[in-house]
Amino acid sequence: MEPPQSQPQVQVQGNSNPNPNPNPNPNPSPIQSTGGIWPTIDGPLGLSEEESVSYARRFYKFGFALLPLLWAVNCFYFWPVLRHSRSFPRIRPYVVGSAVGFAIFSALICTWALTFSIGGERLFGPVWDQLVMYNLADRLGLTAWS
Repeated sequence: MEPPQSQPQVQVQGNSNPNPNPNPNPNPSPIQSTGGIWPTIDGPLGLSEEESVSYARRFYKFGFALLPLLWAVNCFYFWPVLRHSRSFPRIRPYVVGSAVGFAIFSALICTWALTFSIGGERLFGPVWDQLVMYNLADRLGLTAWS
């Protein structure tokens, strides 16, 4: 039987860099490390800042015209503006306003839906038959096939 051969010892020189982070960029902020941030989620393929102000303003204003889902679209499309508080000060008021408006709309619609689904006839009494939609076809005579 042969004696086991010893493996050569490799001595590793100490790293002169006191920072163990292999990233050469000393600034870990994602805003400045990308070379520039864009106002839309699709980055350089998206809108310029001037066009973004126009679109954000339109989405915000049309949200008040009983189209609150445009507020959600505004928040989604301009997510980088909503996420980074100091970026794009001209667009930010419209996007934050859209976020607040959509949050209020969502709270109201959820409250309304839960009130009708949980409360039902016990809460509204005899008026319940006029409020619900599932008996609308019966009232209008749309269920008869003859």
